[in-house]
Amino acid sequence: MKLVIAAVPGAGKTTTLEYVKKKIPSAKIVSKGDLVFEYAKKHYSIKNRDQLRTKMTMKQQVTAQENAAKKIGKMKDKIILIDTHLSIKTPTGYLPGLSTKMGKYMKIDGIVLMEFRPKDVLARRNADKSRSRAKESEEEVDAQQRANEEFAMALANDFSIPVDIVNLRYKEKKPFEHAIKGAQEVVKIIKKFQKQ
Repeated sequence: MKLVIAAVPGAGKTTTLEYVKKKIPSAKIVSKGDLVFEYAKKHYSIKNRDQLRTKMTMKQQVTAQENAAKKIGKMKDKIILIDTHLSIKTPTGYLPGLSTKMGKYMKIDGIVLMEFRPKDVLARRNADKSRSRAKESEEEVDAQQRANEEFAMALANDFSIPVDIVNLRYKEKKPFEHAIKGAQEVVKIIKKFQKQ
């Protein structure tokens, strides 16, 4: 089983997947972005992940993404959770983070799209000093979440696979509440797939 786990950048999906791993230690978590970065660093002299969107041409981005998708497609673990983005905001517009061609390479079985309050996404981005992200408004974050829904539904149509939207668009009452709740929902989805 290969499930795509997606959200806008900086939303907290990687932290959510760490909690999933605690619940299902056999799950293999694969960061498509890490694989893209490895390729881009080697072939295009990209120095950090934030340069993927700003320093590479669209053709270079697509080449690096397809290379990562082919690697993921060769993985044989029973449960593979692919940490990725469904849309990539570039200076010239949204680029699919996961095209139909890449989905074929990866052999995906389902998509889990996590959505958050834009205000929380921006707060998490601002707290992450390890990254240098472009400044965005709440409206821009929300627009990308809507774009993600469109990309998810298009892929689901192409592959006849389900899309689950995990709604985390509420204010957290305690730290990591979204990550814990998101992980619980992802675990439920995995268990549904295992019963099929």
